[in-house]
Amino acid sequence: MMRAHRLLVVALVIAAGCATAVASRPTPAPPAASADAVLASLSTRQKVAQLVVPWLAGSYAAFDDSAFQVATRWVDTLQVGGIIISVGSPFDIAAKLNMLQRRSRLPLLISADLEYGAAMRVVGATGFPAIMAAGATGDDRDAYTIGRVAALEGRAVGIHVNFAPDADVNNNPLNPIINTRSFGEDPRAVARLVRSYVRGLQDNGMLATLKHFPGHGDTETDSHIGLPVIRADYARLDTLELIPFRAGIDAGAEVVMSSHIAFPALTGGDDAGTLSAAVLTGLLRDSLKFRGLVVTDALDMGAIVSKFGPGEATVRAFLAGSDLLLMPADPDSAINSMVAAVANGRITAERLDTSVRRVLEIKRRLGLFARRTVSLDSIMGIVGAKADQDLANDIAARALTLVKDTAGTVARLRATRGRITLVAYGDELNSFVGVRIVEALQKGGDTVTFFRLWPMSGPASYDSARTAIAKAPTVIFAANVRPISGRGSIALPDSLARLIMATDSAKPTVLVSLGSPYLLNQTPTVKSYLIAWSGIRASERAVSRGLLGWAPIRGKLPIRVPPGYLIGHGLVLPDSTLPPPLPVPPVVTP
Repeated sequence: MMRAHRLLVVALVIAAGCATAVASRPTPAPPAASADAVLASLSTRQKVAQLVVPWLAGSYAAFDDSAFQVATRWVDTLQVGGIIISVGSPFDIAAKLNMLQRRSRLPLLISADLEYGAAMRVVGATGFPAIMAAGATGDDRDAYTIGRVAALEGRAVGIHVNFAPDADVNNNPLNPIINTRSFGEDPRAVARLVRSYVRGLQDNGMLATLKHFPGHGDTETDSHIGLPVIRADYARLDTLELIPFRAGIDAGAEVVMSSHIAFPALTGGDDAGTLSAAVLTGLLRDSLKFRGLVVTDALDMGAIVSKFGPGEATVRAFLAGSDLLLMPADPDSAINSMVAAVANGRITAERLDTSVRRVLEIKRRLGLFARRTVSLDSIMGIVGAKADQDLANDIAARALTLVKDTAGTVARLRATRGRITLVAYGDELNSFVGVRIVEALQKGGDTVTFFRLWPMSGPASYDSARTAIAKAPTVIFAANVRPISGRGSIALPDSLARLIMATDSAKPTVLVSLGSPYLLNQTPTVKSYLIAWSGIRASERAVSRGLLGWAPIRGKLPIRVPPGYLIGHGLVLPDSTLPPPLPVPPVVTP
């Protein structure tokens, strides 16, 4: 009896708590006949909130976790219009978004950066190489495939807008933040691939976003830190940077993201594009005839918030022509500042309604007023499916690009098995870099000594690396150097670049890039250079199969690689006829 009584008390407490929670939430809006019908029901503050998109981690959190409580407040109290979701498992992301969607009076528009596929944010989803790999294959169908699979997997977990493709033309090898996120350097080739990626997304129910308007390729400053400046005149922009954006708009892209970059030739000053009406209204709306949603780049980035503060930066971005206000440093301050700007006449009611109507209409066309949650039961049949993983493997294999092999080291590795030392380099987020290459080479019959270097490796680690290098007649360096926001540069440590060149001068050496294709800037004397474009599993698999001779190497550069390799260059090596042997030697570590 006592146990039954306790259970009854607990049940009553839980029921009371749930009733309180439900009573405190806004009443969900019924499916709307039109965006205007919903718009008419909103207060000024609710309209403003529909334009604000805070950032949320996708990792697991209990409902009473403090971080998740912040998110529920965004939905319950602020009544924000959307969320940008970050890294998490498919089920964690979907469950978290479902809960927030159920709490929200209006459906939330969920966005994410899925540039090289859903795996960029959804753990276990299909990981394609960075999109410059599609530039290396030169096949429009590869760009379409990356977009198609990103759309299917993203929608399966509740994401509606992909902040991709990157429509920038990466014509500056020193660019610290775009790099392999671009399809390449030839604006017409980039335009062709942007068009296909957009169609791949939007044919499969996800909105595409062209970024970073009007172009982030020719910069040497990371806009997460400071304000880059592009001093090109309109004629140069019109014949280079704008070409892929025009193609994407023509293909039906419904969202454009602004850049935190100054264009003095357009603005007459040093205002970032995000804050410039000349860029977002005059150029994008009036000249390019774009009629969709304009979203800011993250408003908490150093190039913006450090100058104006979170509230004023938001107002200025809206006045310049933005609709969605992404990741304000303080959502409360952003909403309060916008409401104040409406009250004092700085923002007109008509201008506010225009943006809110665009957002509501997008939600209606996506079917979110009819259904806003996703089925958890369907996720395992869609996310990370083998057929899509096979497509990623195929693209990675065809993208593998041999820039140089003047001593024939790659050709010899493909023809014979032997002893190799593999030295891997990557940051802490890529702790497994090189491991899959080692395992595959050993399965193929090579004896491999493996050594790992990190950004913080000191002289003792480099001495140990030299000891490992001395154990084998052939050395492979596999380096994952990639664009990371806030770092400010994309480069090998100088100590590693010196070690690579010293090793190359002493014995057969191959430098494999699992990221930035520009490593020859620091290692110009290296005789064998192979680019895989990415450090994902599919790219490491492609590297190992290419070095074993089990697959051809046939990728072509979509960019110039200093000191002298032009767009379209790439050595072609056919399949080897060597069958894979049976023995699997163990990994040898010094």
